[in-house]
Amino acid sequence: MTQRHLPKFRDLAPLMQFEKPSFDFKANRLAKAQTVYDLRKIAKRRTPRAAFDYTEGAAEAEISLGRARQAFEDIEFTPSVLRNVEKVETGWDVLGAPVSLPFGIAPTGFTRLMHTEGEIAGAHAAARHGIPFSLSTMGTTAIEDVAAANPNGRNWFQLYMWKDRDRSMALVDRAAKAGFDTLLVTVDVPVAGARLRDRRNGFSIPPKLTLGTVANAIPRPWWWYDFLTTDALSFASLDKWSGTVGELLDTMFDPTVDFDDLRWIKQQWPGKIVVKGIQNVADAKRVADVGVDGIILSNHGGRQLDRAPIPFHLLPEVVKEVGSEYEVHIDTGIMSGADVVAAVAHGARFTLLGRAYLYGLMAGGEDGVNRMIDIVGEQVTRTMRLLGVSSLEELTPAHVTQLVRLAPRALTGI
Repeated sequence: MTQRHLPKFRDLAPLMQFEKPSFDFKANRLAKAQTVYDLRKIAKRRTPRAAFDYTEGAAEAEISLGRARQAFEDIEFTPSVLRNVEKVETGWDVLGAPVSLPFGIAPTGFTRLMHTEGEIAGAHAAARHGIPFSLSTMGTTAIEDVAAANPNGRNWFQLYMWKDRDRSMALVDRAAKAGFDTLLVTVDVPVAGARLRDRRNGFSIPPKLTLGTVANAIPRPWWWYDFLTTDALSFASLDKWSGTVGELLDTMFDPTVDFDDLRWIKQQWPGKIVVKGIQNVADAKRVADVGVDGIILSNHGGRQLDRAPIPFHLLPEVVKEVGSEYEVHIDTGIMSGADVVAAVAHGARFTLLGRAYLYGLMAGGEDGVNRMIDIVGEQVTRTMRLLGVSSLEELTPAHVTQLVRLAPRALTGI
């Protein structure tokens, strides 16, 4: 029969170690985030709907974005056991220079609308972790200011070709003079995609206040305090604009850009050049003929053509066809270190994180971006160890199986 007695305090004391209270509320909330999706929840609580939906949303029914994320969930890892993984090397060379992790910060527009620290927060965090930072043509911080924020790190500039070619090349020249080492030429925006959340929210630059936006702002006073007490939101590389995002894109961006223009751009840029927005094998091969240094398989985060190809599904075939000619990078749908490892295993040299970066930014400014990189980096390391690999070079397609959920229907009668 069990004998019971009253517990003595000296026996309980070692089991009752109370955590010392902290009044650093930002640090507390970020420390609780264990995944990018946790950061997303914090971001949604702290950011007005129009700004959050600009980050969160995609084109039309948002099918492309959902499929891209599902593709990463529909993988099966094949681990090897009894391997020495005490030390794991998560870095290698990308475009001729070292990175400490196989992912970087993707170019994003309107970034200071998400959080007033904007691109400076991203550049600082990238410098701290030894990964590249990408500045968008639609960025809200000047090229030179990003270079000053990340003077010893790797800065990449993302170019949209405008109808005014001289102004486009003026930006390219500024980026080169500021020491940016890589140009990302984005080629999947002949016109703006139908981003319906933005239309429904009345999202415009500058933001327009309505009864709805005011009501939505009431539980988010600190966002509005930051927004109203810092420099006015504007495009660092453009003139002031008043209108919707789609109207801006359709007004400025050139739908006539072709492969000859890509060759011309390449002649103007002294550093590495990567083409962003490749969505089929044929285009990957044609771009290879231009002599660029790499491509990014991307459907623009699902923000352009809805029902576009899934970049992760394209990856193995594209790597097989052109991977020996240049580096293949990938974005869209990447939300964890496991996703990054799966992409590398299938041949990607590098991955770019856009929404994950902005969720961290909205959750806590520069500290939030640092937390995002820490989370994804830890997931990369842990996944590699559990797979039994100690370096990125050891990852192979044998480590990852793409489970089939969507497959083309066989055609008959042809």
